[in-house]
Order: sequence, then structure tokens, then C-alpha cells
Amino acid sequence: MPAPKKALRRSLTVTAAALTALALLSPAALAAPGPSASPSATPPASMSTVGGARLGRPGTQVDLAGGAPVLPKDLTARSWIVADAESGDVLAAHNAHWRLAPASTLKMLFADTLLPKWPKTTKHKVEVSDLAGIGAGSSLVGIKEEETYTVHDLWLGVFLRSGNDAVHVLSAMNGGVDKTVADMNAHAEELQALDTTVASPDGYDMPGQVSSAYDLTLFARSGLQKKDFREYASTVRAKFPGETTKDKKGKTSRKPFEIQNTNRLLAGDYDVEVYPGIAGVKNGNTTNAGSTFTGVAERDGRVLLVTVMNPAKDDHNEVYKETARLFDWGFKASGKARPVGQLVPPRSAAAASPSAGSSGEAGGTGKGTGGTKPVAGATAPGGSSGVGVAAGITAGVLVLLAGGVFLINRKWPLPDLVRRRTRP
Repeated sequence: MPAPKKALRRSLTVTAAALTALALLSPAALAAPGPSASPSATPPASMSTVGGARLGRPGTQVDLAGGAPVLPKDLTARSWIVADAESGDVLAAHNAHWRLAPASTLKMLFADTLLPKWPKTTKHKVEVSDLAGIGAGSSLVGIKEEETYTVHDLWLGVFLRSGNDAVHVLSAMNGGVDKTVADMNAHAEELQALDTTVASPDGYDMPGQVSSAYDLTLFARSGLQKKDFREYASTVRAKFPGETTKDKKGKTSRKPFEIQNTNRLLAGDYDVEVYPGIAGVKNGNTTNAGSTFTGVAERDGRVLLVTVMNPAKDDHNEVYKETARLFDWGFKASGKARPVGQLVPPRSAAAASPSAGSSGEAGGTGKGTGGTKPVAGATAPGGSSGVGVAAGITAGVLVLLAGGVFLINRKWPLPDLVRRRTRP
């Protein structure tokens, strides 16, 4: 479920015609109705201390020693976090462990859990039962029953259009929604994302379904270890298979249609510019969650993760505007502000010695590991000549990606192993 709330919030700044057409698919119209109120009106007096004691305190946590710039004054989100994707240092946070409805940012956990299960080329014919149980008003990519799609197609639908129909088809391939929910909860526990309870794999508002800015950042950091995850998260536009039709002569055809990423810092909008160095990750919006977003960006050799949950200010694209301001602050503060916490490694990585880290990457091979060759600059999915892959990423990030050094070269993001370049 994409982040914006109003009718124009799916507008895509590609052409005036596209803007007009996509306005009809407003996330406000597609947003899932909230079955219950938010978990609480104010943050708890004490929260989880995973990652450090200060992260369990309500309010803003930051240490501006060392000449770091002051935080932006116009932040209205209920919860947010700025972290170094490589070292795991949390540079600043606001109610980082407040358990809130996550909306479609939860799809990062879904993807991180299921991406290793099938090769991209795996084909699946959609059955009627695969699309059962999709919540009313869900965002959809347009999957049709009795049509065949590749796993690659389905993941494009998940990441670009936040398609709950694609999530449910992949869940069916995984043994059903209940099994997928159980798998996601188990993976969240492995990642030490203990604020998270999954009730629906697509992020649709469900009683008891919660996560936190801290946990969503862990999901993004883990997912970005996977080559396929990075590819899908940074794809701006792609071709998606349409419905099979038959002409008067009985000849069948299946024309693809274009889908575009609803992450406005990646694709842009009339009031939001593409953020320099952006490389994903995922947005969301529901009645219960409001707007949520986790992004990753690089500047001057630093890679930051920012998560923003539910801005109180109801301006158009506000979640992206606040994220951009936090990115700007984070890049200026890197190396100056003292960390107020850490992004913890997964349980299995924490238990292993540093020398036990794998140099492989999980993701989309059907074997749990994949090559380390990066994806930026590759031909865009669906044959769109490369313009759709990481089109909003600056040349500097493209160089990092093309050199095979984006983020980390290890399976798990242990803080002492998180390096884009191999040390001598």
C-alpha cells in the first residue's frame, strides 16, 4: 500500500497523461480501512532497549557533540530513525521502538523472508484461491487468475506497485498466508526485530500487527544484503504482463503494461525531487498506519538508512519530505554526532565469530545464496533498456554498485564486517 494519501499522490511526473491516469489509482482510494485505532496515542514511557538503552526512551535521542548540525525543526513523524547502513550506528532517533502499524513497509520483511525461495525464472499459474483473502481497498498490481507469471514479475509487483495481489500469490506458492506469516515472524525474531508482530504478509491493517522504525530499518538492512532485493527496490519502472486476449481470428496475445515505483524519493513527484543517491527501499500507507517509509541513500562514501512513520503533518508527500530532511541531516552529521545506539546483527550472526561471515548473498536463486555482481546499470526488467533500474540513483552510487561494492559483501551485516570495500 503506497505511502501518499490524496488523489494526486500516485502521480508520477513522467508525462501529463501519466499523471492524469495514475491519479485515478490514488492510494487514498486504495488504502486499507483501519480495523482499530493505533496501538497508543503517545509512546510508552519505556520501550525495548534492543540496540541500546537510549533507544528505549521516548522522545528524540541525539548527541550533537563534535560540531554536528542540529536536527531539522519541522519533523512531525511519530517515530523515526537515522542509521549508518554499514557500521550500524544509530545517529539519531525519535521513539525508535514505538510499536506502530507498519503498512506496506512490512513488505520488506516479506521479501527478505521469501526472496531466497525461488529462482526468478520460476513460473506460476495463478489460481482463484491464490487471490482469496486480499483486504478490501488493497493496492494491486493487476494480477489475473488463470494467467501465468514468473517470480520476477511477482516481485516487481510487490516492490513497485506494492501489490497485495502479488504478495498473496507468492504466499500461496510458499504454502499459504498462515505459513508465510509464521515464516515472517520467525525471521523477524532471527533479526532481533522484537517489536514486530506479523498478522498479514502484505502489511494490510490487522489487529495486533505492529512494527517499529527500528525494526523496519533492520528489515531494510538485511534485505539489502540480497542482490535481488537491491534490484527490485531500486527499479523505477518496468513492464508487467497484461491479460491474455484473443482477436477475431482466434489469435491470442498478451501485451505488457508499464508499472512505476511509488517511492517518490526514487521516482519523483511534482512536489518532491528525486533524492540524490537514493537506492530504495519501500513505502506504505494505510488508515491505521498513516504514511510510512524506509529509504537508503549514499553520499560521499556513506550509506544511510532512514525510517519515518506516520507524520502528523498532512501535507502532500510529507513522509518523503521529512525523510529527505533527515537524510540531509544524517549526511552532515556523519562522523560528528556520537551514536545513540546500534542496529543489531541477526541472532545467528551475533553468535558466530567475525571470521565466519559468508561472502555470498542470499536472494532469488532458489538455493539461498546468489552472486555478488550488482544490478545497477543492468537491463531494466521487462526490457525497458535500463532506464528503469536505479534511474534515480546518482552517478556516484552507480559507480559503487557497478564496482560490486554497494553496502556490504557479507551475508549478514555484522557491524565490524560492514564495509563496501575490502580492507588491505
